[in-house]
Amino acid sequence: MKFIDIYGHEINPFSYTSKIIETTPDVRIHIGTDSQCENNKTKYITAIAYRYNKKGVHYIYSKVSSPKISNLWNRLFKETELSLSIAEELKSKLNIPLEIDMDYNENENFFSHKLVPFAKGWANSLGYKVNIKPNDQIATSAADYHTR
Repeated sequence: MKFIDIYGHEINPFSYTSKIIETTPDVRIHIGTDSQCENNKTKYITAIAYRYNKKGVHYIYSKVSSPKISNLWNRLFKETELSLSIAEELKSKLNIPLEIDMDYNENENFFSHKLVPFAKGWANSLGYKVNIKPNDQIATSAADYHTR
């Protein structure tokens, strides 16, 4: 995945994250993906967000598109897949704690509640702390901003 900052500069997520950890070891790193269907394609944005306690957040993100995925279950599943893919790469190269933000809601009034047990279980089984709505949605909030 190709990552960029908010100015459009290409960023290597591994060296970038490594430098942040060196300068700010207590940073919390969140990864999350959001998607949006438009015309004949589905756009996915995956964000890596760096939270500096109560001093702010910044992020880098990746954009990928695919042919339109009309099935909501499949589209949401792909969000989890993309987040866990980059998380696994970061973990294997840097051995750092990561949190996965999932844009799913445990409230039964929302379709995404059906994916929570599966997606959360998958991420937990890989050793990640998972944030589901209404809890921290740092990375998915950044990703959501760029899907519009």
